[in-house]
Amino acid sequence: MSTNHITKVAIVGAGGRSGGAMTAELLKTGKHTVTAITRQDSTSPLPEGVKVAKVNYDDQSTLVDALKGQDALIITMGTQAPADTQLKLIRAAAEAGVKWICPNEWGPDSANPDLCKDVSLFAHASGPRDEIKKLGKSSYLAVVCGFWYEWSLAITDSYGFDFANKTVTFFDDGETKTNTSTWPQVGRAVAGLLSLPITAEGGDQERCLDHFRDQMVYISSFTVSQHDMLASVLRVSGDKESDWTIKKEGAEERYKAAAEAMKKGDRLAYVRTMYTRVFYADDSGNYGKTKGLANEFLGLPEENIDEATKIAMDRAKGNPYA
Repeated sequence: MSTNHITKVAIVGAGGRSGGAMTAELLKTGKHTVTAITRQDSTSPLPEGVKVAKVNYDDQSTLVDALKGQDALIITMGTQAPADTQLKLIRAAAEAGVKWICPNEWGPDSANPDLCKDVSLFAHASGPRDEIKKLGKSSYLAVVCGFWYEWSLAITDSYGFDFANKTVTFFDDGETKTNTSTWPQVGRAVAGLLSLPITAEGGDQERCLDHFRDQMVYISSFTVSQHDMLASVLRVSGDKESDWTIKKEGAEERYKAAAEAMKKGDRLAYVRTMYTRVFYADDSGNYGKTKGLANEFLGLPEENIDEATKIAMDRAKGNPYA
């Protein structure tokens, strides 16, 4: 990097919901050239304005070539991606001289030891961060955003809302707060983060990427309980609370039941374990309270939860996994 700013950004998953939001916000700044890293046989549409680099994940040289000259690499990929894909990218980035990596975090606080003990997906997130530090060529910026609000609210096994049957299952009393984020907010956070000077300029010694080097970056759209979510649903739908059936289930009991169901082959039970665990009364899901948020630092706006709730409710009318 010849300047004190990141200008060239490569992103894996630029055509996805989260990656697409990040790409759009990076391009909106006018400060970045964005290159989408895609498989050679991919036909997925990509945002207008990105460059494209085709790669073969079984040929590391193609990854290295695609990443040469890039200042930063953003990795977004689904849980179904091969386990070694992210490590291949990290090793290629080190070989190519990429200085900054945003690993595939984008979820609850994977630096929380209690969460990691109970949910394997969160525990595995430390592996890529450790690999980046071991290679010693790049630094990571691990963005923690909680679960995606528009995605999670639409799925019954996630935040407990069954829109088709107007039923909600509260974990414990439904009052436990958790941090959750929208796709656009995370896009803005990444764009804001990668637009910071690398080293401090002027009198503010914290307003730079060095301040976040090899750190978790905590951001959020909403700090809400299930009760808060239901209140938003009622405002959006015009329903009364009496129109809904409200059930209650102990969070720890729900988690244990889901863990047992997993052993019997219930594939959705793992989703229930993840989501239920962030609603424990230990504030493990409320990292804004325990760790603090970088929202103000990054200039993130306050969002209207009802607008995000409407998006989730519309998604629930079709296939919420699509």
